Amino acid sequence: MNDFSAAQRSRVTMLDVAERAGVSKASVSRFIGDDRALLSEAIALRIEQAIDELGYRPNQMARGLKRGRTRLIGMLVADIRNPYSIAVMHGVETACRAHGYSLVVCNTDRDDEQERQHLALLRSYNIEGLIVNTLGHHRDELHELRREMPLVLVDRKVDGLDSDMIGLNNPQAVEMALAHLEQRGYRDVLLVTEPYDGTSSRIERVSSFQAQIQQRSGLNGAVVETGDDLATHLQTFLHKPDLGPKALFCANGVAALAATHALRRIGSRLFEDIGLIALDDLDWYPLVGSGITALAQPTEAIGARAFECLLKRLRGDDEAARVVDFAPVLVVRGSTLGFCSD
Repeated sequence: MNDFSAAQRSRVTMLDVAERAGVSKASVSRFIGDDRALLSEAIALRIEQAIDELGYRPNQMARGLKRGRTRLIGMLVADIRNPYSIAVMHGVETACRAHGYSLVVCNTDRDDEQERQHLALLRSYNIEGLIVNTLGHHRDELHELRREMPLVLVDRKVDGLDSDMIGLNNPQAVEMALAHLEQRGYRDVLLVTEPYDGTSSRIERVSSFQAQIQQRSGLNGAVVETGDDLATHLQTFLHKPDLGPKALFCANGVAALAATHALRRIGSRLFEDIGLIALDDLDWYPLVGSGITALAQPTEAIGARAFECLLKRLRGDDEAARVVDFAPVLVVRGSTLGFCSD
């Protein structure tokens, strides 16, 4: 054992190890690389002892570059504060670790310039593949990266990018939400979504909502975006003439939090005046009133599948780009029981 500090270990070089062991620098390189079998047992033992005595730690990045492999996977996320992003990222990281890869995460913070800079930064790290969950406004850069390495999209499509896409079956999620609300006796539904901002999953959920409302004669529907005027919009919705009991359908966890705050500000009785169902199933949902009914996304599985698709591409899979849509799981709580006829 040795008591070298981290700072001292960082200053120890391969040449120092070679001199301590009385061998060539090339022999040390073989020992810490993939050619250890070429060394005699005696030389390997001397190098091992020298490494332990000096506290040498090889530069993994330099080794990876020399072999053409860094075992680094990049992940670009639009908003690392979003619980969905955190959960998916955990699934990706767990899968990476299980296969001997490390994950480099860059958060664009929903800023186009940050996205551009992070794409350049990830390329400089010589990542082997990239997982993207972001705005996708820098399409040219993404297309260029796609020509250099495998790239997998999560939740959000990028126009013209021929890459695997992993996410939620949004039309199915909307159909499940509306069917549940209708079965529970609600007749007037307001979809609350974050601003579209070109985000394909948000656009798809709104489009599916509008199309399915048209097909359900027993339901009336409208759409509103989150923002400073949300409380006013919700108050107007609560007091307008309607077909019957009212409910909100929040298109993700961020919209659900904004809607819950707004309902409290206008003094709504949760969930007597209005029902609520939300996409995503967050830890705080059971703590609000009698609990918020949710359509849970299998976020860990989405992240793991994204890495699995990337790994297949890294191993030479050249089949056509695949789309993997996961089904949501309905978790019923008290926010949609107010008008249940069961």
